[in-house]
Amino acid sequence: MINDDAYYMNMALAEARKALAEDEIPIGAVVVCDGQVVGRGHNMTETLNDVTAHAEMMAVTSAAQTLGGKYLSNCTLYVTVEPCLMCAGAIAWAQVRRVVYGAADVKRGYSIYTQRPFHPRATVTGGILEEECAQLMKDFFAKRR
Repeated sequence: MINDDAYYMNMALAEARKALAEDEIPIGAVVVCDGQVVGRGHNMTETLNDVTAHAEMMAVTSAAQTLGGKYLSNCTLYVTVEPCLMCAGAIAWAQVRRVVYGAADVKRGYSIYTQRPFHPRATVTGGILEEECAQLMKDFFAKRR
């Protein structure tokens, strides 16, 4: 499963690079169900002038449209950075079965507030391609300063 996690996290990193190219905070996400990518997204808060347009929200919405329903109970969400509390809530409401993230977010990640924001049956794996995910963020913010 770790090889699969790296494979799909690389897809999430490709989404993050799209965000970077659009001068958005470089976070990307993909939703996978039964081995198929059913949703993709990257941060679009600046483009859409919408504080809720996080990568996870975009990917979950895309997956729900693809699958024709709001519940993603057989799906895994891959995201390059630990979800914020808002996204964690949406992930919980969508009943995502597994959440995999790259880099921790020590300033705004859900784990600052709670350890179990997701559906009770959900599992969480962190640290997949952590260095690559974190470096994208570090480089972005270094250029901003």
